[in-house]
Amino acid sequence: MKKFTAFSDNNVKMYQVSTLQALAMGHTRSVIDVEELLKHGNTGLGTYESVDGEMIVADGRCYRASDDGSAVPADNDMGVPFASVCNFKGSVEFDVEHIGCLGELKTLLNNRIEEIFGLNSMHMVRIDGEFEVVDARSEEAYRAIHVSLKDMLEKTQKSFRFDNIKGTLVCVYYPDFMDGINASGWHIHFISEDRLKGGHVFELKLTSGRAMLDKISSVEIRLPTDPVFDTYSLKEASDDDIKKVEQGSK
Repeated sequence: MKKFTAFSDNNVKMYQVSTLQALAMGHTRSVIDVEELLKHGNTGLGTYESVDGEMIVADGRCYRASDDGSAVPADNDMGVPFASVCNFKGSVEFDVEHIGCLGELKTLLNNRIEEIFGLNSMHMVRIDGEFEVVDARSEEAYRAIHVSLKDMLEKTQKSFRFDNIKGTLVCVYYPDFMDGINASGWHIHFISEDRLKGGHVFELKLTSGRAMLDKISSVEIRLPTDPVFDTYSLKEASDDDIKKVEQGSK
């Protein structure tokens, strides 16, 4: 493995659409559309209006992974209730080899950001590699108000597995003190090299890959403006439920 490169601040900003607390409590209405989202970042992840599939943003393109694991470019007018994107630069690069599980990858990434004194900062990581296994999920739309994300996914979520596949992981890290704005720790989505398969990652085995990392220096949060947003009691969002649906715990 190549030596880890020192970090230099490049003033990368995270653009956050709504909050995970709002999504977890069931606010899945559109806040902006895909076209507007891509004005604020070329890399990231999220979901679509009514939780209609998983979002992967890579190379300035926005993809939608459906509940069978297939991925297609998202239409510009598709609604976005929740997302995190940045204009990714990849200021730090390092090799990644022989990762046996998702927990092992998260530990490696935690160690990397700790080396640059970044555990209290946000980060975006992109890993291009070869995977023995990617165990993922997505879902179809569930149109409702005040139905929790956990309850939605119990009805609509489907899991699938990709074997011996090349592709890209998009990894977002939020520190513990920002829990609720997004999930604390790592949130990871996958898109295949041919951009035809993808989803929210539950588990993986990585043979080899190349990682790029940006430390995020600021965040802009775009909150919903529709009146129904103010009818949600966001502090009631369950930490356990958020971890179950966002942190890759089946």
